[in-house]
Amino acid sequence: MMPICLTCYKRLICRNLLATVDNPSNAVEWTLAEMLNQPKLMQRVLQELNTIVGSNTLVQESDLARLNVKACIKEAFRLYPISPFNVPHVSVSNTIVSEKYFIPKGRVVLLSGLALGRYPRVWEEPMKFKPERHLKENNGEVVLIDSELLLLSFSFGRWGCLGVKLGSTITTMLLARLLHGFTWSLPPNSPRNDLIESSKSDLFCTLPLLAQEKPKVAETMYP
Repeated sequence: MMPICLTCYKRLICRNLLATVDNPSNAVEWTLAEMLNQPKLMQRVLQELNTIVGSNTLVQESDLARLNVKACIKEAFRLYPISPFNVPHVSVSNTIVSEKYFIPKGRVVLLSGLALGRYPRVWEEPMKFKPERHLKENNGEVVLIDSELLLLSFSFGRWGCLGVKLGSTITTMLLARLLHGFTWSLPPNSPRNDLIESSKSDLFCTLPLLAQEKPKVAETMYP
């Protein structure tokens, strides 16, 4: 196994720091936009939050294991990755993948999380935002890291994201607290959010998220 050089460590740390800003905000923005366009989905998630967490306390990290709001985040990771491709990798030796694809040593390999997450042979109705598809896995327990590589939000293996646990927790907590702490609605004269992706190297929302919020819990509950 090749040793990891100091430059590689620096790149990994830098990538980890940058990812904790853009990845959570991107996933939550797309999720809120989809939920505002699907009132029934929004109502189901809010009902679960009210039942499990209640209205007199804030969502805590310990609540996340019981909340299906994770399914909404996983669906955003699948349908709206932050970029079309994962970080480039270089083959360190001649490699044969799946017994038919030959990758010579020294070749740069790009994996497309976007293509994989929208692949119709893997996902039913891949262009629809359907969080319930993830509730059918692992006896209903939503796992944000896909061991079967059906989606590649955090890459995988030795060069996978170092902050996968931190990043997934931050993202889920952000969405859960936004939904639990505020009532969300579309602005007047705005029937829905236009879900248009950027045509640049990233896949952020091209148009700003249209939403109105109204505090739902007492201000004294926040530290």
